[in-house]
Amino acid sequence: MSVICVGGMIGIGKTSVAELLAKELGTEVFYESVDDNPILPLFYTASPEEIQAKRYPFLLQLHFLRTRFASIKAAYQQDDNVLDRSIYEDWYFAKVNHDLGRISSLEMQVYEGLLDEMMREIDGLPYRKAPDLMVYLKADFDTVLHRIGLRGRDFEQDDSLVEYYRTLWSGYDDWVNKHYSASDVLVVDMNRSDVVNNPEDAARVVADVKEALDAARRRRL
Repeated sequence: MSVICVGGMIGIGKTSVAELLAKELGTEVFYESVDDNPILPLFYTASPEEIQAKRYPFLLQLHFLRTRFASIKAAYQQDDNVLDRSIYEDWYFAKVNHDLGRISSLEMQVYEGLLDEMMREIDGLPYRKAPDLMVYLKADFDTVLHRIGLRGRDFEQDDSLVEYYRTLWSGYDDWVNKHYSASDVLVVDMNRSDVVNNPEDAARVVADVKEALDAARRRRL
């Protein structure tokens, strides 16, 4: 029984990698709440004044926190599941928006209190307490922007979002290296990995993940 979290920047290819791994493992993907998310388009398209008035960043993080909590609890009850981003990564997005002044200090306290309570519940689960592996997808910033463009979601394309994406991208390695400790981490270089159009790349990523999972299992024995 293994649980894999696929993480990384917006648009980097998490869903494609998650679906590839789920297919190889014969299991299910627990998707990030995007298409059914009523707040996400508002978060991206709101003016600074609307963000301050409507508190969309805070509401968005609460929505993601709830849906990721539900996903990880469900994934932990089944065999060999793949999470398209997980609750462990959610805090990083909240922190960035707090640092940018989009989430207030009081809102951040409320958010972190809820997150801490959820993590205590996860730690107390009888069947599993942590993922086996986090597959961290990384690339240079130009690659990230190119892939966001290829994905084609209208609300993600505005030029005013570039600096927000750059801020997220610039701190991601620091979050992985200093704040993520739930499992081993496998880094996949998405500058040279196209799992959708290149079968050799897909096979290499799958082989690397299986090898990392085997190593993690051996350490648990």
